[in-house]
Amino acid sequence: MFDVEKIRGDFPLLHLKPGGKDLLYFDSAATTQKPLQVISAITDFYQNNYGTVHRAIYTLAATSTKRYSEVREKVAQFLDAASSDEIVFTKGTTEAINLVATCFGKEFLEKGDEILISQTEHHSNIVPWQNICKEKGAILTVAPVNSKGELILDEFEKLLNHKTKLVSIAHISNVTGTIHPIKKIIAMAHKVGAKVFIDAAQSASHIPFSVQGLDVDFLAFSGHKIYGPTGIGILYGKKELLKALPPYQFGGDMILGVSFTDTTYQEPPLKFEAGTPPIGEVIGLGAALDYISQVGKQNIADWEHGLTKYATQRLLEIEGLRLIGTAEHKSAIISFLIDGVHPLDLGTMLDTKAVAIRTGHLCAQPTMQFFGTTSLNRISFGLYNTLEEIDEFIRRLKEVLSFLRA
Repeated sequence: MFDVEKIRGDFPLLHLKPGGKDLLYFDSAATTQKPLQVISAITDFYQNNYGTVHRAIYTLAATSTKRYSEVREKVAQFLDAASSDEIVFTKGTTEAINLVATCFGKEFLEKGDEILISQTEHHSNIVPWQNICKEKGAILTVAPVNSKGELILDEFEKLLNHKTKLVSIAHISNVTGTIHPIKKIIAMAHKVGAKVFIDAAQSASHIPFSVQGLDVDFLAFSGHKIYGPTGIGILYGKKELLKALPPYQFGGDMILGVSFTDTTYQEPPLKFEAGTPPIGEVIGLGAALDYISQVGKQNIADWEHGLTKYATQRLLEIEGLRLIGTAEHKSAIISFLIDGVHPLDLGTMLDTKAVAIRTGHLCAQPTMQFFGTTSLNRISFGLYNTLEEIDEFIRRLKEVLSFLRA
């Protein structure tokens, strides 16, 4: 049974009352709130267990190293990876994409090769590939989407060829909420020998999947979007690929041996984790994964599907409202425009009503251009949102629109 009221009790920030009003937090696609279990795990670590990792034999350090390593195992289980050696800790999805773009590009890209992305990617899944393509003389190719925000699979398949070295695509668009058919995409890409990177920033906490089941080559997500801390994320990579890539950064922890004439490196994943890692953040991420696993991935997906369907119906009551992204398969993200009302004005006025939504270009300017705008309104849900909150949101939204349209 999905007990949303019990879940809400775990999130202290949701009980704030800005201006005496109940907070409506509808921006989980940007960042999720944190349960007490995560907050307590981080606090307990710093208060009672803090020590560095991989560097000392005293008890505090040994305990920290053990707990740190256990989280890597948890991530492997969470993703259904074959080994914890396939899990690299990063600062987040953005760093993971930059790592693969840089290292894969150095090792495997040549002049004239192609990287294929989609038309609705986040800036973080565009710019790193642009940069490495310029550096290597490769070509960045863009697969089109239709007016619903769905990838046009026939056109995508036509763009794949023997020069395509890597496909990088978001599992779920942060603008439209479209759930792309990544299993099909991966299979298509593998037919031409291309590797695949999946940006799972918007999917890891919302829908269940298995990296082995998908046969994906690389995948990443961010801790702060999965009810964990900021400053921590995950790169999954097939073991043979991580072994083939050169290091990303250099320094402590990724070194096996150093002389003034030569240096050897650790095996993955440590090869990609230079410097003292974000230990407290890793501990917090482990607690977040425990929390999600306890609630149940499929339970979360089912609950959020209901929220999204209901909110879509209620939003269509608003005169002049146009949905952006109407794919058949959607996650808990709804973007929209309202005739005659600028998103910045709407977001500002809703904030006075204790409603937190996202407005602007959503770090996806090419997507905005495709939909003929420069800015959108976006609401997005987490496991803690309710149908009653949606009803209250519609009521407050109508109040704001009455003022703005007066």
